[in-house]
Amino acid sequence: MKSSLLIPPAVRADGAFSRPPEASLTWTDPVTGHQGFLVIDRLVRGLSSGGLRMRQGCTYEEVRDLAAGMSVKEALHYDPSNRYLPMGGAKGGIDCDPHSDEARGVLSRFLAFIRPYVDQHWATGDDLGTTTELIEEVLGELGVEGCIAPVVRTLDDPAAARKRFAEAFAVDVDGIALAELVGGCGVAEAVLTVLDRDGVPRPSATAAVQGFGAMGGATARFLAAAGIRVVAISDVHGTVANPRGLAVEDMLHHRGAFGSIDRGRLGPDDILLDRDDCLSFPTDVLVPAATSYTIHEANQARVAARYVVEAANVPVTAAAEQELRRRGCVVIPDVVANSGTNAWWWWTLFGDVAPGAAASLAKVRGSLRALVTETLEFAGEAVCTPREAARHIADARRELLLHRLGER
Repeated sequence: MKSSLLIPPAVRADGAFSRPPEASLTWTDPVTGHQGFLVIDRLVRGLSSGGLRMRQGCTYEEVRDLAAGMSVKEALHYDPSNRYLPMGGAKGGIDCDPHSDEARGVLSRFLAFIRPYVDQHWATGDDLGTTTELIEEVLGELGVEGCIAPVVRTLDDPAAARKRFAEAFAVDVDGIALAELVGGCGVAEAVLTVLDRDGVPRPSATAAVQGFGAMGGATARFLAAAGIRVVAISDVHGTVANPRGLAVEDMLHHRGAFGSIDRGRLGPDDILLDRDDCLSFPTDVLVPAATSYTIHEANQARVAARYVVEAANVPVTAAAEQELRRRGCVVIPDVVANSGTNAWWWWTLFGDVAPGAAASLAKVRGSLRALVTETLEFAGEAVCTPREAARHIADARRELLLHRLGER
């Protein structure tokens, strides 16, 4: 589906959104003083989609940025041939250490406060520092049907939809849940698409992955399976590297809680480096898959890769991205590269893909390859960044969707 080159008025020349969100709130926990934030960037059919994160230091600005990105991710995957009808974007965030003793109570009180949104307008799920299982558990205690209840109510057969959803989340591939793999599969396909377009042979291509949690681990797995040498992986403790390639599968099967690498099981040729050395290790591709804003003005000069493919949400600041572009580094934005997880949730719920691994991964691969290709072609024709191109494509697709729904 091709888009017009018309730049939407909601996007400024620097690619940032100038339109205010449709709803936002800041909440202060009366017990601990921790703050929580909800931003509904926009509603489509009265619905919005986006995860709920919890991390110490989370800010309103961060949540606003993420919510705007979710609107783009939703619109990018509008396909009239699918049953899935995209929603608007939203995001929730809580400034609290998710591993602290008080975290669950803070989460429960935050969700109780924003219950009307979760019950009627905001379909949510896991994000950094949370799990879907925990959110579902807390919502059940509050009497809410579940984190995707607003969307399920719009479907013709809610019971069948919930059954598909449960079946899909019960699938695992070699001991790793399918729900964890689909996002990394999409990011890896974005990497492979970029390399294939530029004629970089897979056997000689190298990649570094910053972060070894669900998204980073799955991305490393699919890259290694495709023949890419993953030569550096970082976790909170540092970077493990090997120019000849790391044993990704073994590292995954002995990965600790929160994505930690078991350094007692490394190969004899593996080397230990500082955490930020993952950025400067010489590779074709860098995949930031840790937290937001890890690549910024102060450290962007260390990035040695030809391509940065964003697996985390907003891992590169706008200023850093400008400098990377000036140096000739191509950044494939999060709204494209890591959008497979969000789309897979809704493809499964709406019935566009069967719950099994083969069908799910095939649809993610096909969709991401087409989307990355279109984004890069648009960027080349319009002489803009891939991020700006993605936002323009999303705007055009959203207009088509709203016209179909009669919401223009």
